[in-house]
Amino acid sequence: MPTRRWPLLRVGYYVCRAPEPALNVVLDAERPQTGGNALKIKSQRDFWSGLMFVIVGATFAIGATNYSMGTSARPGAGYFPLMLSVIMAILGAIVLFKSLTIESADGDRIGSIAWKPLIIIVVAITVFGLLLERLGMIITVPLLIIISSLAGDEFKWRGVILNAIVLTIGSWAVFVWGLKLTIPLWPRFFG
Repeated sequence: MPTRRWPLLRVGYYVCRAPEPALNVVLDAERPQTGGNALKIKSQRDFWSGLMFVIVGATFAIGATNYSMGTSARPGAGYFPLMLSVIMAILGAIVLFKSLTIESADGDRIGSIAWKPLIIIVVAITVFGLLLERLGMIITVPLLIIISSLAGDEFKWRGVILNAIVLTIGSWAVFVWGLKLTIPLWPRFFG
């Protein structure tokens, strides 16, 4: 980055030179000639994630209006999805606003798409969905954990096995015991 010569600032009787990083001064000669005030994205990552949240939130909010709302005391089927969608859109708008106002280092650029983890996670979820009815929760949850752990940079069997045990017990406790869902626990061939 070329060094910039700052003009002398005269404040009262004192003469000082403007500090480099602390003062963002754009002289008229350096201002881009766009015909107006140009809007600059200061964090690409926050901009695109905020925009995604606003679009998804607005889309689901519109979709939730097709269901009955009810009242706050007796909410209908569309009440909870509408509230979550509105909250998501508001949070997305906050992140979007932050991306346009708060400067980040290097513009917080978006890197290349990490295809390997993306494909491994999609495959793990697909395998879980296809095998849950046939193999039951006791086998498919650990299988999901093991396959999805391959997407990370650090793979240690001890941590993966411990995660699989804890998440299998947790899934059983929440979905089968707590919510009383009819999810098969054991493989079909066990009876």
